[in-house]
Amino acid sequence: MDTLSYKTRSINKENADKKWLLVDAEGQTLGRLASEVAKRLRGKHKPNFTPHADCGDFVIVVNAEKVVLTGNKWEQKEYIRYTGYPGGQRKRTAIEQLKRKPFALVEDAVRGMLPKNTLGREIFRNLHVFVGPDHKHEAQQPQEFKLNA
Repeated sequence: MDTLSYKTRSINKENADKKWLLVDAEGQTLGRLASEVAKRLRGKHKPNFTPHADCGDFVIVVNAEKVVLTGNKWEQKEYIRYTGYPGGQRKRTAIEQLKRKPFALVEDAVRGMLPKNTLGREIFRNLHVFVGPDHKHEAQQPQEFKLNA
């Protein structure tokens, strides 16, 4: 047996074999969609996953406004932000957030599932969320990715 075939390979940004994936969020549950997208962004689905490197794929999410929340989350789920001033905490329900920034529902859910460090912030830049079926990344020829398949 050749013992060199068992060598652990450390993947870095240059040799990560990144792909572009297109995900349609229409009719998808927000948390299930976000967990699968976060896994693809991080690269955990690849056999050569390296925890300290950006080895995940680029993900394009279209139809972000057609995502589904179960139960009473449209009225009860709150998105909290802080303006930076005393007494500046602001809250919005999920339905208000959908009216103002429909893409932020998906972005916030995915960001919460990524590491909270510089690598997580770098990986988050590989996510592109769009309202409606059109996106500006046709030149990258993204592959269609089915979540429920």
